[in-house]
Amino acid sequence: MGVKKLNPITPGTRHRIVNTFDDVTTSTPEKSLLVKKSKSGGRNNSGKMTMRYIGGGHKQKYRVIDFKRDKDNIPAVVKSIEYDPNRTARIALLVYKDGEKRYIIAPNGLKVGQEVISGKNVDPEVGNTLPLENIPLGTIIHNIEVRPGQGAKIARSAGSYAQLSAKDGKYAIVKLPSGETRMILISCKATVGTVSNSEHNLTRLGKAGANRWLGRRPRVRGVVMNPVDHPMGGGEGRASGGHPRSRKGIPAKGYKTRSKKKESNRYIIERRKK
Repeated sequence: MGVKKLNPITPGTRHRIVNTFDDVTTSTPEKSLLVKKSKSGGRNNSGKMTMRYIGGGHKQKYRVIDFKRDKDNIPAVVKSIEYDPNRTARIALLVYKDGEKRYIIAPNGLKVGQEVISGKNVDPEVGNTLPLENIPLGTIIHNIEVRPGQGAKIARSAGSYAQLSAKDGKYAIVKLPSGETRMILISCKATVGTVSNSEHNLTRLGKAGANRWLGRRPRVRGVVMNPVDHPMGGGEGRASGGHPRSRKGIPAKGYKTRSKKKESNRYIIERRKK
């Protein structure tokens, strides 16, 4: 796993930094876990564009990921580590003792042939999933549930992880990747380890076309629009646009949009770093 800088033999490769894919062991996904993925181009069911700057992109298929890890106390062997176009992390194909196959998000250090297991009384080793009440304090974890049985919601992207800081009654106190410290029910499951592909943030696309491959169309700044299109549009010459805000007029840069009545506010002990 790593990145490499390409030789500048064309303008597009001059600043391009790509992933080496050293950790990927196969290029053929498991057919039974693939689902059709259709593109909307940012349009809704009546054909109206509701999201700007979406369109094109390479054809993809969705890999069904097991975020619940509810197949308890049945060991599984890692068959392959694969690339997934739908996420930044790598995925691992597990083959259970009863023959069932499932994809999981691959943690750092997971190798082909390694055995992983989920359940209450399993060892807190890399790739194993267990409730927070059975994980030792200080353990690095990822794929954390917010509600029991709901499936992993927190720390799923490349290189991300959280740390189990303390346990207080029926809650565990977890320090999240954003710097936020919050309470999560100890019956919620989490996976031990850090998410794979931790050097993803070092990659550089190198050219505008690489963004188009990902299905992203050119983004237009509000300042260069007309007043009818954006609150920051218009003005004589190159007007700077006044206060930065969204198209709907919501201020950017420091304006809090989180509801003060949000139910989960009471579970947050310390807010994320600014």
